Amino acid sequence: MNFDLSDEQKMLAEQARGLLAERSPFDHLRKLIDAGAEWDEALWRELGEMGFLGVTIAESYGGLGLGELDLGVIAQELGRANAAVPFFSSIVLCADAIQLAGSEAQKANWLPRLASGEVIGTFAYAEGPGPVMATGATVSSTGLNGTKTPVADAGIADIAVVLTASGLALVELDQPGVARTRLESFDQLRAHYSLSFTDAVAEILPGKTPAATLLDRAAVQAAFEATGAAEACLHMARDYALSRQIFGRSLASYQAIKHKLADLAVLVELSRSNAFFAGWSAEQSADQLPGAAAAARLSAIAAFEAGARENLQVHGGIGYTFEANCHFFYRRERMLSVNVGNREYWADRLIAHLPGTQTEAA
Repeated sequence: MNFDLSDEQKMLAEQARGLLAERSPFDHLRKLIDAGAEWDEALWRELGEMGFLGVTIAESYGGLGLGELDLGVIAQELGRANAAVPFFSSIVLCADAIQLAGSEAQKANWLPRLASGEVIGTFAYAEGPGPVMATGATVSSTGLNGTKTPVADAGIADIAVVLTASGLALVELDQPGVARTRLESFDQLRAHYSLSFTDAVAEILPGKTPAATLLDRAAVQAAFEATGAAEACLHMARDYALSRQIFGRSLASYQAIKHKLADLAVLVELSRSNAFFAGWSAEQSADQLPGAAAAARLSAIAAFEAGARENLQVHGGIGYTFEANCHFFYRRERMLSVNVGNREYWADRLIAHLPGTQTEAA
């Protein structure tokens, strides 16, 4: 296995990085926060026009038909830029669920519009504190009933794939039977909502792909996103330490700072390696995916947590101000650390899928 990107993937990364550097600098993110915006609509349209939203969607449905590692390249660059777009909710979760579990009619109807960015989707699997995947919502002859919370990007989403007692259901959110309530969110650039369904019109996704498998696949892309963000924290801390003069010498010359940056660099590379293997497993080895996804998720959480924290520490007091850029990543790290399941969920899943484990998780 080659733990490096192909030339085509490197070119894809360069294109994404160039676009994000131009369209989504930190000053632009501050303007979005000041304006109370939930997302960067203009950037989203550009991502769709460049084909980035349809990377893993089949060509027959308007996508590029590429693999999980190619999608990871995009996720990593979005994480590096802390972009305010619903990529994870709409493409990594919703589009993947429809592509794997949807009927031919559902795929033909929704995937081309998800790939272009015309339609935004989300995935509603949680029901508050408790199990990561809860099935209290039900679908009957009267429609979909229940509450899902928190649901990322539900305020701007057009459709949602909902985990119910009957399986996965697809529901259009702009209808009388759906109520959206915005929740307080620590990450000001990724809003979360509570969705309440009362006899809402919904369609069951007939495919047999387990919800746990969808979460495993999502965890791979969450690991790529967190890895890109952790590396951005590393570079931000390094650049500040090199430029900051203290007691007549560069901050970067102090051994304690060198140790912080070196330790963080190790965590970032470990996270990246695990993400690469998990991405390969998602494409080539379904049996290894649960353990690989859990390992990638856990190492990415560790890398991003350390990166966000050490970046603040290296900057000192200035790092805690709104004018500094550290807070963007600290807020995103706190949110990503519990997205698609917290550390305990993935630790249990990793243990259950280690070689020699007597009882494997579902």
